[in-house]
Amino acid sequence: MSGDAWSVLADQFVDRSYASAIGQVRTYVLHHQLMHHLAEPPGAVLDVGGGAGHQSFPLARAGYDVTVLDSSPAMLAKARHRLASEAPEVRDRVRLVEARGEDAAEATGGQQFGAVLCHGVLMYVDPPEPLVRSLCERLAPDGVLSLMALNAKTLAIRPALERRWTDALAAFGASGERGVLGVDTRADTVEGLSELLRSEQVEPLAWYGVWLFSDLVDLAAADTNEIRSAAAVELQASRRDPYRQLSRVFHLVARRPASGHQDDEASGKRLAGGTAWNSSEAGRSPAAATLREKGPGVSGPRTIARAWPLNAGRRDSADGT
Repeated sequence: MSGDAWSVLADQFVDRSYASAIGQVRTYVLHHQLMHHLAEPPGAVLDVGGGAGHQSFPLARAGYDVTVLDSSPAMLAKARHRLASEAPEVRDRVRLVEARGEDAAEATGGQQFGAVLCHGVLMYVDPPEPLVRSLCERLAPDGVLSLMALNAKTLAIRPALERRWTDALAAFGASGERGVLGVDTRADTVEGLSELLRSEQVEPLAWYGVWLFSDLVDLAAADTNEIRSAAAVELQASRRDPYRQLSRVFHLVARRPASGHQDDEASGKRLAGGTAWNSSEAGRSPAAATLREKGPGVSGPRTIARAWPLNAGRRDSADGT
């Protein structure tokens, strides 16, 4: 996508996709997965391709200093509109920057961050290597990288369920698809993206599914209680095989070693069976140590309860505020 292609998609993306039930489930699941790996606030977070701030504003509510970097003026206008409804102390912790992810170093003045997010962006970037390199370079030592990408291994599921058999057959060998916004997208595998990160001296820690059941059923008429229930189911499925393998998109979490070089023994432990690569319980941060298996709407640790609308009984309205 070139120029501000999102100018014609911003309303649909922000006001409908993210404000929808499936959009709320997605951001809830990603948030809880991410909190297993972040250090306690305060800390600096860079959200590349952060759009209207749906993923990063909850982190600002939790006490992190957030930089939302996006190349689209239209998307940043949506972020600015949503930010105006936040509490003053939250607004003070958010900075909006217009730039491409590949230019993050210059746009942020060379700052390095304790966490770098890039959710739902790689699928629009081809080739992905320059952006991935830029993301990794913005990581401080021991910093966490959070990527959400389209799952190349499940591209046949949606057309098959829609009885588009010719499309489903072709999807088994495809490297992308026409996305829900009508834009062509590129898909990744966990293995391929992990190797790309290792080439940048960033070590994968854990991976999760994101959308499974909520991508297969119609939640358009769901009320808040049903959305909470659906999110609780998705969160559990995202951490378990075979469910996570069937997810439409996946969430890969990685870390830059604090020493600046890879500890082979530690890496082997993380990637062995039964550790963080196969279970999200390993490699958790001190902040995550207090996070228990609680469904949406159940009072949890203060960081989560304050930050996340579904936990706090707050639901974003249709206009994205």
